[in-house]
Amino acid sequence: MKRMLINATQPEELRVAMTRGDSLYDLDIENINEVRRKGNIYKGIVTRVEPSLGAAFINFGADRHGFLPFKEVAPQFYPKDKKGRLSITDCLSKNQEIIVQVEKEERGNKGAALSTYISLAGRYLVLMPNNPKGGGISRQISGSTREELKEILASLNLPRGMSLIIRTAGIGRSKEELQLDLQHLLDLWNQIQNSAKNGPSPMLVHQEAGVVTRAIRDYLRDDVAEILIDSENAYNEAYNFVKAVMPNQLDKLKTCLLYTSDAADDM
Repeated sequence: MKRMLINATQPEELRVAMTRGDSLYDLDIENINEVRRKGNIYKGIVTRVEPSLGAAFINFGADRHGFLPFKEVAPQFYPKDKKGRLSITDCLSKNQEIIVQVEKEERGNKGAALSTYISLAGRYLVLMPNNPKGGGISRQISGSTREELKEILASLNLPRGMSLIIRTAGIGRSKEELQLDLQHLLDLWNQIQNSAKNGPSPMLVHQEAGVVTRAIRDYLRDDVAEILIDSENAYNEAYNFVKAVMPNQLDKLKTCLLYTSDAADDM
């Protein structure tokens, strides 16, 4: 029997273990005190446009301004009245407000790498709300399964100007399950847009899911019998996500004290 064990009682680390019987086959550990920005979405402001670099620098609230190359500027920023080859200066200007997503964390003396092509990962799908040409099927899916998913993908009720990727977790899922996941992502995108519209810049408008939500999103399958959680906060995070995305799996969530502190330190 497969289980997911979530140990969230330690002050510095949160641990998610996947077990099969008495065997551990996957372990994810996250430093709670570490600032993680990758995947986060911010409302930022353009501080400098550099034609020689083909890029802009964005103040999104970090110590260093982020780096936005022209290739990561979505068509929605292109001028409608100009034809021919465009440059970064045609699309962005100083003090312009802009929604960006962190693609890479700060490294060394370099700021974070940013993109205006937003990606929102769900249980079975990845929504790209401002990239109409970015959809498809996960490369790990092939053969007749790939063709079946293409047909389902084409039948989903997706607004114009957006695209979807079906993740490997989408294999075997019905159109109704995929549409429910899509609706969850569309609602999330609307919340992000509303938060950005009504708030100042720079500001965080969406934080990438923590390790608890990511683990459930990526690893919870029908063959996982139960999810054991030793923290009320972690349980509430898991409950809210499962209720919104896969309510039929709620009965698998259970609270318990998984380890003594000494045992947890040895995990």
